[in-house]
Amino acid sequence: MRAALNRAGLHFYSYRENISQKFMTMKKKNIYLILLIVFAASIAAIIYNYSVKNKTKNPETYAFLPRTGEAAKSPEWQKVKEDSYTLFQKLKAEPNDSKSLASLATMYIREARVTANYAYYDKAALATINKALQINPQDFEALTLQSLVYLSQHHFQDGLSIAEKAKAINPYNSFVYGLCVDGNVETGNYKDAVANADQMLSIRPDMRSYARASYLREIYGDYPGAVRAMQMAVEAGSPGDEGTEWSRVELGQLFENTGDMQNAKMHYAIALERRPGYPYALAGLARIAASEKNYGMAMNYYTQADSAVTDFKIKEGMVDLYNEMGEPAKAIALEKKIIEAMTNEAQSANNDQNIGHYVDKELAYAYLKINDYDNALSHALLEYNRRPDNIDVNECVAWVYYSKGDYEKALPYIKVALKTNSKNPVLLCRAGLIYAKAGEKALAKTVLQEGLQKNANIETILRNQSTTTLQSL
Repeated sequence: MRAALNRAGLHFYSYRENISQKFMTMKKKNIYLILLIVFAASIAAIIYNYSVKNKTKNPETYAFLPRTGEAAKSPEWQKVKEDSYTLFQKLKAEPNDSKSLASLATMYIREARVTANYAYYDKAALATINKALQINPQDFEALTLQSLVYLSQHHFQDGLSIAEKAKAINPYNSFVYGLCVDGNVETGNYKDAVANADQMLSIRPDMRSYARASYLREIYGDYPGAVRAMQMAVEAGSPGDEGTEWSRVELGQLFENTGDMQNAKMHYAIALERRPGYPYALAGLARIAASEKNYGMAMNYYTQADSAVTDFKIKEGMVDLYNEMGEPAKAIALEKKIIEAMTNEAQSANNDQNIGHYVDKELAYAYLKINDYDNALSHALLEYNRRPDNIDVNECVAWVYYSKGDYEKALPYIKVALKTNSKNPVLLCRAGLIYAKAGEKALAKTVLQEGLQKNANIETILRNQSTTTLQSL
């Protein structure tokens, strides 16, 4: 028994010792495992911190995409490639060089204007600008560029707020007052826009300030003054420069609105000569050709312009031309493609402010062209809720209600649209038609006469409706 107990005891102690050894072995394994996990976590943390720091020092860079068509052959494009290479090398050596970051962002913004590839270059510009603002949140130049991109994306209130912040930092800079002009115009603060334009002109009378003065004069119904100011803008710029030829095209549009087709045509032709393949000059010539019933030439101009840039206004011109040519099926098919593209862009804007534009006003008009009044109203009201004081937005809402047959609902919006005494012929014709349907015949007659008297280059359907209504009053 004792021997048995001793054997049992030996077995017990042997078992306990075995357990102890196993426990110790397991404990060591666990310790090793824990140490391994801690070590791995430490390495991951180091890698993460390095990655964050490295990303901060070396933000994502965006290459300049190859241009197409005539723009690819220009000396300007060669200079863009050379200058961008120099900036990339500078930033590689010194990632926190704020001046180089601002220069690179400016190049992205200019390239967006030239190519109309805003989705890509806006994102590139904002990534670069945000890097500069990480270094110095009060960087005046970076703030002005950020404001400029937001205004371009139709994020008008954001753009205006940033511009006001920048103006407080440096109240003696002409450019920042221009941004305040744009933001105030688009949000409907016209008196503030005029005050900022006056200040801009007093600091630096140049192409930018003259162009803004022209736009404000147009808004307030002074077409002769608007023409003179835009002529000064053109003369202040360098021939062939994108900004100069943009101003020349805007001058042509002013002549179209006042019925001077010969001067309009001349300025579009000059812009095209000075800047070969310029899509907005081509679009202007397309409108003139369409007004002359030369539809083949008009479509040729539009096709060239459309192949150079992706711009919804150019495509909308093609839709109008198809309707003029008596090809409604083609017009509707193209309009649906435009709506799909704009909807995708609007969705991008809702998801990521760095990517997309707000295009609800444009979508409202697009839906009207396919007689989808519910969607047109939905988008018009979305835009109205963002900027209820803007005259163009009020005109859009009024025209949607008119198209739906809700004439009384259209009235208050069209009255707001006319609050600056604008003489835009499209606005006046629409207002006259609304007043006529709402029973205000005397007012309708006066407004329609004013809208039609200069024989401006407006859509044929609107002109015919306005002429017929005027004759019936």
